[in-house]
Amino acid sequence: MNILNVWKFKGGVHPPTKKMAKDSKIENAVVSKHFYIFLAQNSGNPPKPIVAAGDEVKTGQKIAEADGFVSVPLHSPVTGKVVEIKKEKHPVTGRPADLMVIEKTREDEWTKLDPVKPYTDYSADEIKKRVLDAGIVGLGGATFPTHVKLAPSKKVDTIILNGAECEPYLTIDDRMMIENSEEICKGGVAIAKAVGAQKIFVGIEENKDKAIEAMKKAGAPLGIEVVVLPAKYPQGSEKHLIFAITKKEVPSGGLPMDVGVVVDNVSTARAIYRALQYGEPLIERGLTITGEGVKTPKNVIARIGTPISDLLALSSPLEEELRVIMGGPMTGIAVENIDTGISKGTSGITVLTKDIVEKPAETNCIRCYRCVEACPTNLEPYLLYKQFKKKMFNEMKETHLMDCIECGSCAYVCPANIDHVKAFKTAKLVVRTLGRR
Repeated sequence: MNILNVWKFKGGVHPPTKKMAKDSKIENAVVSKHFYIFLAQNSGNPPKPIVAAGDEVKTGQKIAEADGFVSVPLHSPVTGKVVEIKKEKHPVTGRPADLMVIEKTREDEWTKLDPVKPYTDYSADEIKKRVLDAGIVGLGGATFPTHVKLAPSKKVDTIILNGAECEPYLTIDDRMMIENSEEICKGGVAIAKAVGAQKIFVGIEENKDKAIEAMKKAGAPLGIEVVVLPAKYPQGSEKHLIFAITKKEVPSGGLPMDVGVVVDNVSTARAIYRALQYGEPLIERGLTITGEGVKTPKNVIARIGTPISDLLALSSPLEEELRVIMGGPMTGIAVENIDTGISKGTSGITVLTKDIVEKPAETNCIRCYRCVEACPTNLEPYLLYKQFKKKMFNEMKETHLMDCIECGSCAYVCPANIDHVKAFKTAKLVVRTLGRR
């Protein structure tokens, strides 16, 4: 399917594309001495630790057990010793959370998942169990437990592998598709088998020529169709990807399975294949180290819990005041402590210079409605923000706050420099808290 045949969504923006690491082949990052692993690595309940300070652990050994259905286990990224488990401020939520520190004491001694057999020999139920046992979550950033996606309560006929990667600085999915296209496609076949789907698509933005070519070559023998998408932010949003490829609209408050679709990131598909074919739990992930604040942007595979500071050293940061972001500039989170370990959801580390991140102070909304035009979800950000300032949280819910995908398009175009996304994230927490009372 070419770009002329896809449906285009309303709104969105075109931030400058700065794919500085697009030609950088994926490298294996040097394995650190200490690893800082927050137990809360996934959407839903964090897992419960099953090791304690002083315990010896092997690479791939389970160190935390899933706590309920919407939860996944954690595995040790190295062979070594548990130094401590303590409370630290979580880099995403900002709240105190359990942090496990592991010291590497010797080279890898692996504990892999059993049994290991060709990926095609697993039944649908065996695939789901292996995905859970491997601790696999969505690697596009949302970190939703993948085994839950593979157990939809409604009939699914279509799988979409998300290779859009619309964040303007990140390139790891692009490089994954170029360098590991066969593994990604085989993972897509396993996903389809798990849910009983007949069709598999891969959505890739038009500015990734090499990835498109590689995925077409690897996907054709497996019946996988590559769909070339317009380069527009947020093309990689789950609901907008579904609309572009299938012409189906996920209803307000609904899920992809409501329209018969499951969406998984291309790197997630690869992780599934490797868990099946090689018995590998998710102890590492690919990410991009990039931005104007580093001399040598890179794409790397790094172990979960690797300190950001160790990864920054690989790309030679500039000797000036810098802003470090976990993720990309549109949806990422500012890093307060660069010794924080990366998580399963860390798709990139973006380093920006002070002159790029500084912007004028927020002023009053002038009702220009640019935010309305930019919103890809047909919301009225100016109105939601007005309600937020007045703490009208019930009214915000009625104005479809929960449909906001936090893409940042509204804030990007706002002449008043209003940080809508920060406000809406806070409001969602309040709404969810009120709903539990």
